[in-house]
Amino acid sequence: MSDVMTSTARTGSGRYLTFTLNDEAYALDIFHVLEILEYRNLTVVPMMPPFIRGVINLRGRAVPVIDLAIRFDRGATTVRRRTSIIIVHIAESGLEPGPGGTDGDGGQDIGILVDSVNKVVALGAQDIEPAPSFGSGIRADYISGMARRDGDFLILLDVGNVLSISDMVSLGEAAQARGRAEDDVDPDAEGS
Repeated sequence: MSDVMTSTARTGSGRYLTFTLNDEAYALDIFHVLEILEYRNLTVVPMMPPFIRGVINLRGRAVPVIDLAIRFDRGATTVRRRTSIIIVHIAESGLEPGPGGTDGDGGQDIGILVDSVNKVVALGAQDIEPAPSFGSGIRADYISGMARRDGDFLILLDVGNVLSISDMVSLGEAAQARGRAEDDVDPDAEGS
């Protein structure tokens, strides 16, 4: 089966929420979107990777908020008037159900910090092209396709890969290990 066929079959037609991040247009399948919130202050959690900006209290649950700009290595999102948090649900097998955002299906609610949310658009399979293997500036497995819209392209994100819980846990553990290693360095030993 060709890559074109795989990408189109995986993405398919549907409705997509469009948003901007660093003046680029992105979209994600509305199927994953639970709600859209105005930006609110976040509670910073120590020892987390930089792309986890903090958590918000969402009806009594702590929901982590990911800064996609940092995740895509594009610097931190500057909070402005239209900055929003998109709450998505990621179902990932292998997770144990538990408190703090899981709902028993092994998934997690996660907030995505974006510059602004635009609108919901309907895209047909004919509107979606396979993800390019170059030029987007983010990992190819984060992109499920490209859609031509209003004379430009929308980058359709594969939210399962972008917000892979196991990937983020691994990155968090690496950040903690790096922090411990830096703490173990004896500054006096370097000058000896």
